[in-house]
Amino acid sequence: MESSGFWRRTPAFTPSKIHVEYSGQAITADTAVRGPSLQRTSSPEPTSRPLTATSQSPLSDQLSPLSIQSPLSAQSPHMPVDPTLEKFHGALGAATIDLALLQKLSWTGVPREYRAITWQLLMGYLPLASTRRAGTLQRKRKEYGDWVRQTFARGEDALDRVLWRQIQVDVPRTSPGSPVFQHPRVQRCLERILYAWAARHPASGYVQGINDLLTPFVYVFLEAECNGDTTALDRADLDAIDDARMDGVEADSFWSLSKLLDGIQDNYTHAQPGIQRQIVKLKDLVTRVDHALAAHLHNEGVEFVQFAFRWINCLLMRELRLASIIRMWDTYLAEPNGFATFHIYVCAAMLLKWSAQLRAMDFQQIMLFLQQPPALQWPAEDVELLLSEAYMLKCLYHDAPRHLHKN
Repeated sequence: MESSGFWRRTPAFTPSKIHVEYSGQAITADTAVRGPSLQRTSSPEPTSRPLTATSQSPLSDQLSPLSIQSPLSAQSPHMPVDPTLEKFHGALGAATIDLALLQKLSWTGVPREYRAITWQLLMGYLPLASTRRAGTLQRKRKEYGDWVRQTFARGEDALDRVLWRQIQVDVPRTSPGSPVFQHPRVQRCLERILYAWAARHPASGYVQGINDLLTPFVYVFLEAECNGDTTALDRADLDAIDDARMDGVEADSFWSLSKLLDGIQDNYTHAQPGIQRQIVKLKDLVTRVDHALAAHLHNEGVEFVQFAFRWINCLLMRELRLASIIRMWDTYLAEPNGFATFHIYVCAAMLLKWSAQLRAMDFQQIMLFLQQPPALQWPAEDVELLLSEAYMLKCLYHDAPRHLHKN
């Protein structure tokens, strides 16, 4: 598949391939709260319990904190230490996290072993000071748990029926090809999170597409609870995760989604003005960088809103594999206003990649192509290239808005 010259200019960043090892040890103020522990500990014997939104409490009374074991401790003494793991271990092990350093390390990809804790720190869900982390985590998880118990105490009949019905319709459609998100236990988790967020944000309420934005958080936090089995999520072997840890995944996912949406909330208020503004910015950017492509789209009657609305509303969740999205979010979280600002440059870089092909298509062909772009099977290298090209666009145009307009 031919790509534009612009697309080929910058080499891609390639993250290291990492093997996952986790521990069942919980973070406490005196141990792993300062960062991943170097001591291997055995995991507790898991129990299984289906989660249901009934009069019974869907969340455990005791919510265990996120636990992470340093992958460095699992390496053979004769194996070379992975430099990326070593850097993250050092950054996360500090008494007070250097946020600028963590952002710099995360831009080129966060190792799977450290992704959950890194995302929570970058989003501001967890404090940078290690001595405050365990207490904050316990308080936030309890707050969410109390709210869920109170909301669902009287059963589904007491809920907003229109909202609850829409969520129940959308959840089974969320990542339909993933066994993880088709697992009943995870679906009940998604339903409660989405209802809780909508009820706490009446100005925007629930909008289709928010369900997609929840999935990376749930996947990453579930992955951190799979006790080192990297294939457990692919097998949807989720019943092996005990109740307290599953409850922690749910609470952490709720607060992380809330942090994300706080930064782009006008994307989901009435008339979605945030998305409209970003579509205008995307059109201006593409017009300046590739005037021939923009002119061809205009001549064929293609409006940017016809394809870019979904790209922005769902943050490309429908166009790329979940693994690619998770890698991209490493960078988004390391960027200032990554989901609101950097995402536009990612969308532009993706459109420019197909410039030559699009300029040879008519209206119908363009719409079919952009509604189902050939990005689902992209290898990791293409995702890295997309991010590096987006960064180049940002460096050239973000601080020079006049460059977006032709003289």
